[in-house]
Amino acid sequence: MGKKTAVMDIPLFLTVIVLVCIGIVMVYSASAVISQEKFSSSYHFLIKQSIWAMAGILLMLVFSQVDYNHFQKFSRPAVIVTVILLFIVLFRPTMLGARRWIKIGPIGFQPSEMAKLVMILFIADVLDRKQSKIKEFKACILPILIVTMVLSALIYIEPDLGGTVILVLMFMIMLFIGGARVQHLVSIVLVSLPLLYLAILKVGYRKGRLLSFLNPQDDITGKGYQLYQSLLAFGSGGLFGKGLGASRSKLFYLPQPHTDFILPVIGEELGFFGVTIIILMFCFIIYRGARIAIDAPNLFGTMFASGIVSLVALQTIINIAVVTACMPTKGLSLPFLSFGGSSLIFTLIGMGILLNISMQVKRQR
Repeated sequence: MGKKTAVMDIPLFLTVIVLVCIGIVMVYSASAVISQEKFSSSYHFLIKQSIWAMAGILLMLVFSQVDYNHFQKFSRPAVIVTVILLFIVLFRPTMLGARRWIKIGPIGFQPSEMAKLVMILFIADVLDRKQSKIKEFKACILPILIVTMVLSALIYIEPDLGGTVILVLMFMIMLFIGGARVQHLVSIVLVSLPLLYLAILKVGYRKGRLLSFLNPQDDITGKGYQLYQSLLAFGSGGLFGKGLGASRSKLFYLPQPHTDFILPVIGEELGFFGVTIIILMFCFIIYRGARIAIDAPNLFGTMFASGIVSLVALQTIINIAVVTACMPTKGLSLPFLSFGGSSLIFTLIGMGILLNISMQVKRQR
């Protein structure tokens, strides 16, 4: 007999909380010296990350109590608002070579992080409303493709190729899970390849990153410096690491060690064992999320959960691949662990929605 449970997925919730707490500790460990140098206080990044973490966890709890089905009617307005915000970003001052932030007083956020969650919502909505037409390109796939192209183009202009790639990959994964024709997806990939070629090989610094990835030993003091230092950090950590706070790579050797390259610092301080535990925790989150998607009470829930899990999985896999020199350098944060408010808060909101879906799963008794 079918019966709905109102119990949150506690193992998933606790795993997320533990990862966030590890992230706070490791952000402080990785950033204390840099923070002291730049802000005359070793606690600058720690305080910011702690505030963002508390806000994100609070929002996760709030969203876990809101019926995820209510969000479906807001998918189109959410896309419009996101497009407007991404346009506004293009007219903001450049920070670190890119325009990605909107600042209101002391508060700033990246609309590109919001765009990821909004696109998941939009695709889940369209696939649910047009599930009988999923095999039809014009009726179902084309509207999703247009929205994906608009959001991706605006994020690419910032410039943020990593965010663009994430959106496109989520588009492909969600449509594949939703049952789209493989021929349609293959055609989209083939059309996209020339654009990817132009985006990488016709842009100087991206071409340099690719060449340094292919031959990291050729320029270890130049374009290959960050990858080389990342591998040194992992190697020097050994099996059990040097101990918390004992990393040497974070002492102005590894650039921005508290952001995208926080995993090498973890590897140096906690060793192979510590990194393995963290990877297993991500695997557990992805597994629980996949189970929630499979057991969701309707197609909208299945696709919404699939998109959220895909987002976490993609960013985790790409970040790990980059810092271990399995992919060219690309600025993507490690979910829950890297320093950064927008990524952390919107990822935790996504986890809250996933937890709400888990509360509405129909269990067969």
